[in-house]
Amino acid sequence: MDRCYGLAFATPGVTVAIIETVGLRKEYTRFRGDPVVAVQELDLSIDGPGVYGFLGPNGSGKTTTIRCLLGLIAPSAGQVTVLGEDVSHLERVIPRIGALVETPKFFPTFSGRKNLKMFARVAKVPDTRVDEVLEIVGLAGRSGDKFSSYSLGMKQRLAVAATLLKDPQLIILDEPANGLDPAGIVEIRQLIRQLAADGKTVFVSSHQLAEVQQTCDVLTIINDGALVRTGPVSELLTDAGERTLRVTIDDPAGALAVLTAAGFTARLASVADGIDVDIDPGQGANVTHHLAAAGRYLRALEPQGATLESAFLHLTGNAGGEVR
Repeated sequence: MDRCYGLAFATPGVTVAIIETVGLRKEYTRFRGDPVVAVQELDLSIDGPGVYGFLGPNGSGKTTTIRCLLGLIAPSAGQVTVLGEDVSHLERVIPRIGALVETPKFFPTFSGRKNLKMFARVAKVPDTRVDEVLEIVGLAGRSGDKFSSYSLGMKQRLAVAATLLKDPQLIILDEPANGLDPAGIVEIRQLIRQLAADGKTVFVSSHQLAEVQQTCDVLTIINDGALVRTGPVSELLTDAGERTLRVTIDDPAGALAVLTAAGFTARLASVADGIDVDIDPGQGANVTHHLAAAGRYLRALEPQGATLESAFLHLTGNAGGEVR
């Protein structure tokens, strides 16, 4: 079983896991046929402040796990505790949890402050807290502007502000940077890192691997509902090693077909005219030979340092799949 990593977060004499699942299993019954197993015997432990990433290919059981953590669905088997309480008694610790799973419904003609005041009344927190969270998310200077005038990044920061009204110890964010432009992504990254620096535990589900690599301290990867790997991001990257060659060539799609037919594991790169080949960089001559034999001549051949994307694809065997 893989090791679970975390930073100490305890009251004197007592150590309580922020999130813990033991043998978590969730099945969905079907009208006909066998049940669908979405999560199978998942063991997960998060012990303290920091940013914890949660990754998995499309259909891996990631969303189902989050819904179990928040008590939105009941597990079929296993134990789930959040802040030391069994999920069946989550109401005891709800004030210490903030979650952004779906964007809150804000009134477009109301200001950011007025929208948050409405949420504050529901949460029974004083209006002074509204000003505090607006400062935390960097919207104090625009709090009087209409919500409809906000950029996507500002709207997402206001949504995070709504989750902070109760000053939660644990914050669960599902795709917090989804749909944002580069500037908005940077804003959310900085906000998440600041929350962790302030002693919060931030549990982030995201499909933006490059952003996860820059934001998270510890990463858990699941596939087919089961744990694949958990550990510090730096350790996952070290274990992945430099196992990728970047081929720059005209007609990369045609060259990819040649390499795939020759038995290489390869995929189109995220840059123009590029192919990433999973191979020891010392074996680059083998790549060159097969391409030249097919009448295709590369422009460049460069070893690539390990990235979270390459580590993820290696661990999940998901070279042709999606991350969601």
